[in-house]
Amino acid sequence: MAKVQSPVDLPTWRERVAASAPSLADALAACTQHGIDDASYRDVLDQLVMLGCDVQTQASALWFALAQADPEAWTARVQAVPEDIRRLVEGQQAAEKVWALHAQRAAGGGSEGLRRLLLAIIRDLRVVFVLLARQLARMRGAATLPEAERQELARLTRDIHAPLANRLGIWQLKWELEDLAFRYLQPDVYKRIARLLDERRADREGFIRESLDELGRALAAAGIKAELAGRPKHIYSIWKKMQRKDLEFDELYDIRAVRVLVDNVADCYAALGVVHALWPHLPREFDDYLARPKGNGYRSLHTAVIGPRGKTLEVQIRTHEMHRANELGVAAHWRYKEGGAGDAEFEAKIAWMRKLLDGRGEDEGALAADLKTELLEDRVYLLTPKGEVFDLPHGATVLDFAYHVHTEVGHRCRGAKVNGRIVPLTFQPSSGDRVEILTAKLAEPSRDWLSPHHGYLATNRAKEKVRTWFRRSALEANLAAGRAMFERELKRLALPDADIARLPAHFHLNTHDDLLVALALGEISPGQVSRVLQEAAQPTPEVTQSSSPVASRHSVLDHSALTIEGVGNLLTTLARCCQPLPGDAVRGYVTKGRGVSVHRADCPSLARLVRRDPDRVIEVTWGRASAQAYEVDVELHGYDRKGLQKDVAGVISNASVSIIASSSRLFTRSGEVEMRFTLRVRDFEQLSALLDRLAALPNIVDARRIGGG
Repeated sequence: MAKVQSPVDLPTWRERVAASAPSLADALAACTQHGIDDASYRDVLDQLVMLGCDVQTQASALWFALAQADPEAWTARVQAVPEDIRRLVEGQQAAEKVWALHAQRAAGGGSEGLRRLLLAIIRDLRVVFVLLARQLARMRGAATLPEAERQELARLTRDIHAPLANRLGIWQLKWELEDLAFRYLQPDVYKRIARLLDERRADREGFIRESLDELGRALAAAGIKAELAGRPKHIYSIWKKMQRKDLEFDELYDIRAVRVLVDNVADCYAALGVVHALWPHLPREFDDYLARPKGNGYRSLHTAVIGPRGKTLEVQIRTHEMHRANELGVAAHWRYKEGGAGDAEFEAKIAWMRKLLDGRGEDEGALAADLKTELLEDRVYLLTPKGEVFDLPHGATVLDFAYHVHTEVGHRCRGAKVNGRIVPLTFQPSSGDRVEILTAKLAEPSRDWLSPHHGYLATNRAKEKVRTWFRRSALEANLAAGRAMFERELKRLALPDADIARLPAHFHLNTHDDLLVALALGEISPGQVSRVLQEAAQPTPEVTQSSSPVASRHSVLDHSALTIEGVGNLLTTLARCCQPLPGDAVRGYVTKGRGVSVHRADCPSLARLVRRDPDRVIEVTWGRASAQAYEVDVELHGYDRKGLQKDVAGVISNASVSIIASSSRLFTRSGEVEMRFTLRVRDFEQLSALLDRLAALPNIVDARRIGGG
């Protein structure tokens, strides 16, 4: 029977807690001031102390008790609470989302997803210790709850808390949580097994003592230093084994079990020899996890023997180091017990929490730094409207989510809602968001979804599904779509006479038609084609910044930027009438006083100069590659709306492109707008990507480079 607390106990306990640290004392004082019953947190604090949790974690449990009992009091005090403790309280509040989701899914299926979601939405993983401690406290007092509430609490414990305690290696909490949940979910079975254990407890404990004494003497006689202990079996684990092996209680040999801890591997096998020499062993019940460790790294020797009085006995033998690793290390035996494979990010979080548990004497600041550097999210955990959990790579869009749910859902996707709000298909949701996909009757993926510049898809899995859909379409349709994309790219980059003969070979394709199909399927981007066209002439040149004003409409080049036939070290400028870029076919014109003016070969202005004075024309080619920039004019056509110019400027800025000059013209009668920008770009590929993003803006009809004048 539990000890009845005397009136003197409570102040003593409060004094001990208050003396632990100022942060804990402040939280306790706030709870006392607002009349919060200590029963709501005393057991929780005791468990957190047992786990070795820091005072900030303990204080957060008190503040959360206040926040639950008196939200207004918490709101009034929250700004005075230190940020790290406030974050722990917010994590406990965030966990309520998972509890609500679990309540919606009374069947309890798919709880692994909820456990992963829990760890994803909690930013400080110390919160998990508070959740486990509080759940144990609630389960201990669950007998007084209404039946429906008690059942839901037990299911939540079975599905979420007990598995997490198991994975963390907090066996004391794990066994008690499992047994309490089992007691309320299957009371008849629980009572039957408990009665069988109680009836034979004295006999079993006497048998274990006798076995330990006998084995201890045999090991000492063999000169083996060992630590021996009985291994308790809990009601839930007994029932699980009865179910798994289809055995009755009397047929379980490992109800009686001992563990032997030695100093090294050689002593493990030596101790095994002593055990088998002392008692006959059961051949089918021997496992050597030292020679063949479990896939998760679990190591131990397991054997079963016929011990004293002719009764079966299970013996586990391992080193002290193996025991620490198995019980609290990263490679705990939860996976082979439960089955299923976790992901690397989930494992990293479990490993960090194990380190926190095992490193009670280590610097807490260093562990906090580990959390920030090692556990950056690389997955997001998203919910369907029915509460199912899907995890995707960080940066995935709602369209990626649609394809992750089902290929047909992705093909038919036309929109999405996140937490009830309509968002674009490029929207990147965060962990815990509820995503609803809006679908059409017919499957009609867009080729724009495959363009990396548009940002519709981030995962290769989804992109491949879209490509597969288009591959199944008619060849002529793919050719037509690819040809349209190719011609549009040449037109908007003002490259109508580009040499395209070398393109297929560069991409390891046989024909130009193969290139067009690859473009249509998104296997090659328009930007890649632009870059190859640029490189086809010469590598990108090295250009110096123009020292003359933009108004002069000339860019001065370093002599290394261009190779001039028969002449060296001449002043060279890019003609602003046609704005040649690296990769354009170019010709030079010797001016009076301004050196060589470089034009695109198809520039109309150059044609007029050639007709007037053909002797001044010289051959030039691009020189070596450059990391510098070139000025280019871009023209946009569309329909006016509020914020249009701001959006255009934002896209240009986000592309790391500088605006040298800009102008716009509004046609009030039609509502059309024309915008021109002089930009400084690195090369064709950057320009192509920018034009893609500009053309995707609402109300923009066309975005292209301005050709010759």
